[in-house]
Amino acid sequence: MEFKKYQHLERYGTDEVNGIEIGECTVFPKVDGTNGSIWIDNGVVKAGSRNRELTIEKDNAGFYSYILSNSKFKSYLEKHPTHRLHGEFLVPHTLKTYRDDAWRKFYVFDVVIDKGDDNVEYIPYDIYKELLEEFDLDYISPLCTIRNGSYENFIKSLENNNFLIKDGKGLGEGIVIKNYNFYNKYKRQTWAKIVSSEFKEKHHKAMGAPVIEVKEMIEQKIVDDYCTEAFIEKEYAKILNENEGWQSKFIPMLLGRVYSELVKEEIWNILKQFKNPKIDFKTLHTLVVGKVKKTKPVIFG
Repeated sequence: MEFKKYQHLERYGTDEVNGIEIGECTVFPKVDGTNGSIWIDNGVVKAGSRNRELTIEKDNAGFYSYILSNSKFKSYLEKHPTHRLHGEFLVPHTLKTYRDDAWRKFYVFDVVIDKGDDNVEYIPYDIYKELLEEFDLDYISPLCTIRNGSYENFIKSLENNNFLIKDGKGLGEGIVIKNYNFYNKYKRQTWAKIVSSEFKEKHHKAMGAPVIEVKEMIEQKIVDDYCTEAFIEKEYAKILNENEGWQSKFIPMLLGRVYSELVKEEIWNILKQFKNPKIDFKTLHTLVVGKVKKTKPVIFG
């Protein structure tokens, strides 16, 4: 494998991440160190900064030396040779209020499967967490999960962010919002960020990683009640029967059929049940696609 840059985090509210809040979001602390990545190539552990592959002579504030001096990183990569670990090597940068025992460690914030060229697959936190713990690797744990959130919900989680911060020393750099089912209009899987310096800091002590309850939108209720697993399986079975088997090229057909049949078959029942609600059909379509992916994960692998 060769060096690959980590994706650019987009500011929440910009065009690149429009709609990322629809569905389930995992909210992570944003750590202010130096960006790093590690991978294995022909048995040799390699490392990169944000923009380049590292060498022993130019090792990004001691990051590459740290990786090479800890055999647990090589052990992980030998077991998972297609994985690339992205994270933050905590050295003094803008924020100086981290705990004394937190410095000069590599905190993983994303694990991707490198499939060659520019094709990578992001592994969800709930899965990679256990993979990292097997080798005692440090990682950034989430502040909370939010379902169909809003700007105000994300600000609340930002105000509870004191990950690795000394008691009473304020907030972290910000938060990163990840929706593992979200792809923007350019078909890119992109994360959003909100930076603490843009807001008045408040001092709160984090209390684990709660799930924030948000008033459920009407589109989510429609999907929960009508776009059932049985409904999705019925449309999937139709495509199988029509084509004598499944091929990945049928994915757009499945997504389109589930959405169109839901609207055609159930719109009258929906209007009656929810008393002529105002429906955002773009949001409804996004949630339907997410439900299909959750119900049939194998065909999207």
